[in-house]
Amino acid sequence: MIGRNLKVLLSEATIQNRVRALGLEIAAGYPGDDPLYLVCVLKGSCVFLADLARAIPRPVRIDFVSASSYGSETVSSGEVTLTKDVASDVGGADVLIVEDIVDTGATLAFLRDHLARKQPRSLRVVSLLDKPERRSQEVTIDYAGFTVPDEFVVGYGLDFDEAYRNLRDVCVLES
Repeated sequence: MIGRNLKVLLSEATIQNRVRALGLEIAAGYPGDDPLYLVCVLKGSCVFLADLARAIPRPVRIDFVSASSYGSETVSSGEVTLTKDVASDVGGADVLIVEDIVDTGATLAFLRDHLARKQPRSLRVVSLLDKPERRSQEVTIDYAGFTVPDEFVVGYGLDFDEAYRNLRDVCVLES
C-alpha cells in the first residue's frame, strides 16, 4: 500500500531457526507413531504451517479451518465467524492448532471450543507469534514462537487487507 512503511521485527533467518526448534519441541511432546493432525488456521498460518510441518520429524496430517475477527481492519471486532471447518475426522486423534498470531485470544478460544467438541485425544496450540498485551480472553499456547509487542504486524503469512502475506520477514506496519 502506498504511504505505509514496514519495519522488520523478525528476520527470515530468525523465524526459520525458531520454526525448526518448534518442530523438535512438538515432536518430543507427542510420543509414539500416530499421526499428528496439524489444523491450520487460514489464511495467515499457511506459510508457518508449511515450514512447521517439514520441521516435525514424525508423521503429520494437515487440515484447515477458517475463522475471522478482523475483516479489513487492524483491530479485532471481537466477533468470530467460522467460515471453513476441518474435513478430517479428528476424534481420538492428537490435534495441534497452528496459529499465526494470538492477539485478543477470541479466535483461538472459539476454535479450541469448536475442535474440542470433535473429541480429539489431545488438543494443543502452536502459535508463531504471541501478543499477550492485547489478550481479552484467557487462552493457553502450548508452543509459542515469539512474543511480540502491541503493534500491527504483517509478513510470513500475516496480512493487512490481504497484502504483505508474501514477505519473508515479520514486519511492523507503520502508518
